[in-house]
Amino acid sequence: MKRYVGLLRGVNVGGNSKLAMADLRKLVEGLGHDGVSTLLQSGNVVFGSERADEAALARELERAIADGLGMSVACLVRDGAELARIVAHNPRGEHADNGSRHFVVFLSAAVDPAKLAEIEPLAKPGELIAAGEREVHLWLPAGSHSSRLSQHLIQKRLGVEVATLRNWNTVTKLATLLA
Repeated sequence: MKRYVGLLRGVNVGGNSKLAMADLRKLVEGLGHDGVSTLLQSGNVVFGSERADEAALARELERAIADGLGMSVACLVRDGAELARIVAHNPRGEHADNGSRHFVVFLSAAVDPAKLAEIEPLAKPGELIAAGEREVHLWLPAGSHSSRLSQHLIQKRLGVEVATLRNWNTVTKLATLLA
């Protein structure tokens, strides 16, 4: 059985899209997944599944949340190996020394380096942006609220369907849960 994390976009952020994690756990268990747990209140659900199609698992989560909880929430699913790869190959490790200021924007498609290069000039002095495979790393020393770089900007400029952001502390905790 493979371990996955479902990354829900925009849940319990700024008082919007309120979703109790207990309801999310029950919903994911009801889909037949094992070992279901959540991390924080921001839409991170860890589970085991025999299925291997991450995109199909994400669509299943989206449908179940819509049907069972009446919410429209975009989801991405990643397996433990991908989270381990992201943590091991942190392109900004030498600069990103505060996990609450280092962010990973998870994407529904591969990063287009040419399009990412068009976003780089928007970074303020001291901010860094780096491509992964299906993720973008951001180092925002003044925090995400004061930056022009956002998951929405990245999603729009890269032309991907879904983008959702997690700080490095959360990414490493999720990687540990999936290990």
